[in-house]
Amino acid sequence: QVQLVESGGGKVQAGGSLRLSCAASGRIISINDMGWYRRAPGKQRELVARIISDGTTNYADSVKGRFTISRDNSRNTMVYLKMNSLKPEDTAVYYCNAQISGVSGTFGYWGQGTQVAVSS
Repeated sequence: QVQLVESGGGKVQAGGSLRLSCAASGRIISINDMGWYRRAPGKQRELVARIISDGTTNYADSVKGRFTISRDNSRNTMVYLKMNSLKPEDTAVYYCNAQISGVSGTFGYWGQGTQVAVSS
């Protein structure tokens, strides 16, 4: 059983910072890429940032220069999202996603989500 568990969400004032963490656990052979998505109230889920196994990253235009995605290289089972200069429009539930190869094959997995609320 593979699990993704997020942590680090919370309430912050505009201009503040938060760091989200996501830990993958279970019968994992390898993790191909990991990323963060978010769903704001009344909107569809959107990609925030993604990082693949060779370290290549991509970001949504709305967060470029403010957010940084990184992975724990030693174990490669954790992904982080450092969010600086937060804006009220960053308010959303943030979800971790990973493409994980296990004994049964390669599948996409989602975490349960962590709430980020930015007040003006």
